[in-house]
Amino acid sequence: MPEGVRAPLGGTPAGGVPEAAPAEASARGGRGRAWPHRAVLALVMVVQALLSTRLHNSAFMDEALYIHAGRMEFAYLLHGAAVNPSYSSTFSGSPMLYPLLAGAMDVVGGLTGARALSLVFMLGCTGLLYSLTRRLFSERVGLFAAVVFAASQSTIVLGWFATFDSAALFLLAFAAWLVVRTARAGPFAVLFAAPVLVLAFCTKYAAGLFIPTVVGLAVIVAWPHQGVRALWRGVLLSGAVGAVGGAVLYGSSILAGIRFTTTSRPHGTNSASSLVDVSVEWMGLAFVLACLGALAYVWRGRIGEVASAGRKAAGEVPGRVWRATLGLLLCGTGLLAPAYQIHLSTSVSLHKHVGFGLFFFAPLAGLGLSTIVGPPFRRTPIGLLVVRAAIGLGIIGFAFSSGVAQSQWRYATWPDSTRLVDLLRSQVNGEGRYLADIAQVPTYYFQDVTDWSQWTGTYHLGYTDAEGVEHTGADAYTAAIGDGRYDLVVLQRPGVSKFDPAIAKALPSSGRYRLSAELPFSTTFGDGSYQVWTRTSD
Repeated sequence: MPEGVRAPLGGTPAGGVPEAAPAEASARGGRGRAWPHRAVLALVMVVQALLSTRLHNSAFMDEALYIHAGRMEFAYLLHGAAVNPSYSSTFSGSPMLYPLLAGAMDVVGGLTGARALSLVFMLGCTGLLYSLTRRLFSERVGLFAAVVFAASQSTIVLGWFATFDSAALFLLAFAAWLVVRTARAGPFAVLFAAPVLVLAFCTKYAAGLFIPTVVGLAVIVAWPHQGVRALWRGVLLSGAVGAVGGAVLYGSSILAGIRFTTTSRPHGTNSASSLVDVSVEWMGLAFVLACLGALAYVWRGRIGEVASAGRKAAGEVPGRVWRATLGLLLCGTGLLAPAYQIHLSTSVSLHKHVGFGLFFFAPLAGLGLSTIVGPPFRRTPIGLLVVRAAIGLGIIGFAFSSGVAQSQWRYATWPDSTRLVDLLRSQVNGEGRYLADIAQVPTYYFQDVTDWSQWTGTYHLGYTDAEGVEHTGADAYTAAIGDGRYDLVVLQRPGVSKFDPAIAKALPSSGRYRLSAELPFSTTFGDGSYQVWTRTSD
């Protein structure tokens, strides 16, 4: 049937193949079918929750840092307690937002409670993705999009990982849903998304990379209904985000954090080819499905049951230029995080950031998967139906198996510190001084016994000895150990800091420390151990 020519709903075009009823019209005419789709969505979300909660490890250094910071910020607000001044200048999000929530959940349920908060956010993302995709395309495509999203490594890991990412992604998802939900409303309705986008940016500064996508989406989805007037939605949303964001950030102490962690972040040493390889591994299948969905949608417009929510009237398919623009925006967004980190030459956090892009191209990935499986309620040979269903199930099975394996691998990249914490529990108190690799972890686990100022990390130290001589770098650690400054020293072998070799050499040669315990562990990258050195003399 030629593009733009409409057949009566349920009618038969010239080719003799019945044209499916538009998704919106069928939804209005058959509200009862919403419950089966919601039941399947609930099942997908249950599977997502099970895949996330099956992950097990002690607190990662970032989790420990953010949760402890949140509890300290609470203590500051309630009692005026001292707070580490570096939080605002070194965190990748405002310490007054997500850390406060994570700290509150930690008070209630410990690390499990804080991670459960992330699970709630990620399940919310899946629900919003389904609703958004249903409005753009159909319920069936929305379910496929939810499956693709729930099966990814990023979604599984972020669902049980107490960092800024899950909260920021949820806020971006909510803002995207708002602009799609208000596509038919007046231009000022889009302003509801402005404070949400600012909050997403403040929650994690890297979320700002995806704000232009939401602005573009606000214009595109409204264009079929409002024409050129839809541009006002983009102008209003951009202006409101700029005004609200500027007011929030004016004179704020988090500007240093934005520069340190995002805009002026130091470049790493990872090659572009290696970053492309891991990006393909983590999101390649979903992106290929999205490209297939975009191409099929641009070529045919109406794909089976799909008649986009962007139409002006029931049964009318938006033009090819509109469909191509939507496809380019959503698929292009999936490449933002890899491109940015290739620019920075670093893989740090890439496994999390690709999940942000995945949310935006998942609707097209769902459309691609729907295209492969084929439309329901068509007169299609049973053999072809079986083959296409088998291919679809195979893709879904491969996606879930890859996501499970990759998330398990990711969750084992840091050592389990449970045995170390149990050993040190009886050896630390509120008066000692302690040096530790990954000092954030013991600071978190012993926050009921020690203060953060008692723990020193192995990445930076300025030390003045008893004679008033100032030491920096490796010499500072050597001098401090020689003076017996610390009651305990905990090293992770192999080392994690460039100063670890100097520290490891100074400990036995100082004559003031003995190796009291060595606890082996295994990670994704191989075997290692924690070494606990105890001071033997004052």
